[in-house]
Amino acid sequence: MAAPDAFLLASVFGILGNIVAFMVYLAPLPTFYRIFKKKSTEGFQSIPYSVALFSAMLMLYYAFLKTNAFMLITINSVGCIIETSYLVMYMIYAPAKTRIYTAKLLVLFNVGVYGVIILSTYLIPNNFLRIKVVGWISVVFSVCVFAAPLSIMRLVIRTRSVEFMSFPLSFCLTLCAVMWFFYGLLVRDLFIAAPNILGFAFGLAQMIMYLMFKNSKKSMLPEFSLNQIPNVVAVNDIVASDSQLKTEDTTKSSEAEENQSTESMTNDSRAEGAAAAEPNESIV
Repeated sequence: MAAPDAFLLASVFGILGNIVAFMVYLAPLPTFYRIFKKKSTEGFQSIPYSVALFSAMLMLYYAFLKTNAFMLITINSVGCIIETSYLVMYMIYAPAKTRIYTAKLLVLFNVGVYGVIILSTYLIPNNFLRIKVVGWISVVFSVCVFAAPLSIMRLVIRTRSVEFMSFPLSFCLTLCAVMWFFYGLLVRDLFIAAPNILGFAFGLAQMIMYLMFKNSKKSMLPEFSLNQIPNVVAVNDIVASDSQLKTEDTTKSSEAEENQSTESMTNDSRAEGAAAAEPNESIV
């Protein structure tokens, strides 16, 4: 393939990758609208957004080290802004303990580890070797991000339910991986193409699993509880509370009935005793 054609195709895949990745970044909007509306994080975790911010920051650093990486700079800059906005809103409405934990997490990874990576790689005199080291670090964290849906896939297998798996999101993640794989392939960047092979495989596996279990009956496990899905936990708590209230009401009503029956039996025995005593008194 001629160089101009490869550059044109790389630009097309880069633009499409930016569009799809932007849609993926906007996927948590309903979650944060719910947090804003209820003024509570309701058990949602901040770890996915901290990891996503760290990954975007790392890819942004990698893009600045490279030349002609405008496509990477644009989407990862937007990703940093969006993920930071999510985390700010999360910390506003999170409980004090969760807020402190999130702040420690951000300081440790997004400031500490990220700062160590920048400072240590700047000590490398060779720019080509520096790009290679940062590229491999980016691959490791990208693989960790792509492997995150494994917990949801395991949950689907155990419960035989796709209630907690979003098919549109899985489709967008798969499509995003395809776009960036071909972009990395066309610009001959192994550190962009390689992790997206794994992203495509996981996304495809999620969609196949969704089609396999979409008509299955729900079978919730007794020990099931996930902080990632607080609405389910809340519903279970409400059901448990209602059943507990109903049990207490039933117990109270049964106790009241027993007391009433005991009182009626006592009154009957007293009446019988009084009736038996009256003839004896009249005889005397």
